[in-house]
Amino acid sequence: MTTEQSKSDISRARILDAAAKTFRQKGYAATTLIEIARAADMQAGSLYYHFGSKDELLEEVLDIGMRRVHEAVEESQEHLPPGSSHRDRIRAAVEAHLTTLLKLDDYTSANIRIFGQIPEDVRRRHIKLRNAYAELWRRILAKAQKSRALRSDIDLGLVRMLLMGALNWSVEWYQPGRTSIQTMADHMCLMLFSGIGIDETARSSEDETVA
Repeated sequence: MTTEQSKSDISRARILDAAAKTFRQKGYAATTLIEIARAADMQAGSLYYHFGSKDELLEEVLDIGMRRVHEAVEESQEHLPPGSSHRDRIRAAVEAHLTTLLKLDDYTSANIRIFGQIPEDVRRRHIKLRNAYAELWRRILAKAQKSRALRSDIDLGLVRMLLMGALNWSVEWYQPGRTSIQTMADHMCLMLFSGIGIDETARSSEDETVA
């Protein structure tokens, strides 16, 4: 790689990092190329050397964010010891998603926050990556159900959408320092596998113990 190519790649990466952070913080409509250039400490005209439009830049930010969370969840499965339980596999996937979304990546957080705001043509091209990520989760949950780690009478599509909604919405309320991502993953999986209610028999036993 020549020095000029290296400088160009660094500038491109700096623009993308600035765009991801700005989209995440301000949303799609309120973000301008001038603001992105300012965040990247560059002249606005320099952005057009790398990207033809705001939407072209947006599309790459979205794609990077989705690929990163997809890769993180895939790696979480590959790094588990052989023979790991399906509960452990789901737990690892949940933590990988949360960690990428909340701790490591403006790109993934921007993807989650602004997807509902983006132009239809960008959404249509990007949806293939979202569908591929959804398929990864379908496989994880289907294997768990087949092995009887999950009940056979539940709709896995509904489970997946509820779980993704809970994970993705955390970007709006998560406050670093109050609860660790590991603890969040533990509680989410506890609720997924054990629920939040107490059956009548267990509650009666608890009442008798207290009395």
